[in-house]
Formats: sequence, C-alpha cells, structure tokens
Amino acid sequence: VPAIAAATVAEPAWCAPSALVLPIVAGGLLLRPASLLALYAAAATALIVESAILGPYADGVDRVTPGTILVVAAVGFFGLLIAQFRSRVGVPWRRGGTMLFDLRERIRVQSKLPQLPRGWHREMALRPAGGQSFSGDFVVAARTNGGRTLEVVLTDVSGKGMDAASRALLLSGAFGGLLGSLPPHAFLPAANGYLLRQDWDEGFATSIHLVLDLDSGDYELLSAGHLPALQLSAGTGRWEEMAAEGPLLGVYDGAQFDPIKGTLRPGDVLMLFTDGLVETAERDLTEGMDRLTGEADRYVACGFHGAAWHLIEAVAKDVNDDRALLLICRD
Repeated sequence: VPAIAAATVAEPAWCAPSALVLPIVAGGLLLRPASLLALYAAAATALIVESAILGPYADGVDRVTPGTILVVAAVGFFGLLIAQFRSRVGVPWRRGGTMLFDLRERIRVQSKLPQLPRGWHREMALRPAGGQSFSGDFVVAARTNGGRTLEVVLTDVSGKGMDAASRALLLSGAFGGLLGSLPPHAFLPAANGYLLRQDWDEGFATSIHLVLDLDSGDYELLSAGHLPALQLSAGTGRWEEMAAEGPLLGVYDGAQFDPIKGTLRPGDVLMLFTDGLVETAERDLTEGMDRLTGEADRYVACGFHGAAWHLIEAVAKDVNDDRALLLICRD
C-alpha cells in the first residue's frame, strides 16, 4: 500500500489512485477478516494522503475522485465477504480448489467399474447438470463371491448438480462400504436405514442394484423407486423393461425390496440409467425410453463399445439435469 501510494504521488498518470484495489483483492484472498480491516485502514490512509498531496479532483483527471473512493470501497466490501466465507469454511483459498479436485478424482475412482472376464463388456457415462464436475448421480461397483459376481449400484440423489453433490459424495462413500460387505438382498435395506439416520430435509434417493453371475449370466435386479432397466434380447432384437418393485430410499423404515430375475445370454445388453436421461419437462418417461432404445438400436450391428457417452449426447445433450448410463454387454 505505501509503495502504490508513493507511485501515485510521483506518477499519477501511470499509477492511478484506484490501483489500491490490487492489494485489497490480494488481502481478500489471503488474510483473515481481522487483518483485512487493518489493510483497509492503511488503504484509506493512503487515499487521504494522495488526495491531500495531489489536490482537489477538480484540478485535473489524475486525482482522487469520488468514483475512485467508491470503487476501492466496493472492492473492499466484496473482499471482506470472501474473507468471511473462507473463515467459515476453514480452508485457505489456495487449497480449496485442490481439495475439490481431489474429491472429484476420488469420486471418479470409486465409481470406476471393475474389470470383467473375457466375454463381458461394461462401460459407464456420467454427465452432471450444467457442465459441472460434481453430480447427484453416482455408481459404486465391486466383484464379490470370489470374483464370480458383479454387483453394481446406480443411485440418483434428490436434487441435481452442486445442490446434490455433497449428499452424493457422502452416500457414495457409505454405499461403497456396504457393497460387498452385506448379502445382496441386505444392501438396499441397510442403505435405506443409513439415509433415514441422516435426517436430511431433502434426503430421499432412488437406487437400482444389479447382482450378476459372470459365469452363467443370471442376474437379479433390486430397485428402490428407480426407473426400470432395459434389456436387449439378441434372439428377438427387442428391448424389454426389467422393473423391480421397491420404495424410495430414505422415506420410511422397514421397506421391502423385491428382486426381479433375468439372464444375459450371448449378444444381450442391459442398460441402467437415471431419469435425467429419459424424462424432461417437455418429454414424458415413455417417450424418453422409446427414444433411448431407438438410438441404442443403431449400435446393435456394430457393438456397444464406446456407446454410452454417444447415447447421452444423442438423447439428452442439452438437458439441465444429471444423466448417467451404464451398459453391461455379453459378447
């Protein structure tokens, strides 16, 4: 601040009085609110000294004008708001972005699907609302029963984007710990109990749990208020809805989740997805699912490798909602 004040007095044409906003911006990012007030006092003193030495603003353009004072005061006000926010969060600004990046990468690693044996293909695409990095949709997966069984849980937390991201982050960690630690039929009741204990104002979620035997292709689907899965039968070339029964997670205790059974034969495909992919304000659920299966039919002949992301682009590119699509194919 003294250096800028001295430069302004010496060369006001090159160093304007409004240059004091530079240390104020830096202070808002670096200092605590108490230290920031001392900085503001120093800046105010510098303005007074500059005004006294340079003379009244009516004498020329290189003076301390009322506009200069308003600009410095406004920047100082917003700097104080930023400093108070950082103080409440307890994270330095230099580390805040790093922490968010680390959290995003941990979510991405946790959502990574395990490798499958030869003859199977799996892929997932996730696109958050508004092009953000965090989503209310997430996937947890694990191979259990000595690697013979693939368990995948696709969950859609109420809300979207950053509004649901913090709850999705907490639930993904909890669900990842439960998956494989409990028998398959006990997972959704345990997840429901965990969600109820959080006592969130907007705490419900939908979830679908796939339990797939990688040797035989037999599977079970358990649903907690989630959309049905879609299965392509290679023999008929038709898509069939696989709808299991079960209430939303986090609504009431003692909920029952009834499984539905099926089999993936060679050439069959199973799609799991969230409502953002098929349902919008302008398009109902049935129309959205018909559009999804119509686009998916384009990949029947050439295979579904790399199809998940392209299907989201084709069906719900500009939808302002979280979208997730999971494909399990038996070659």
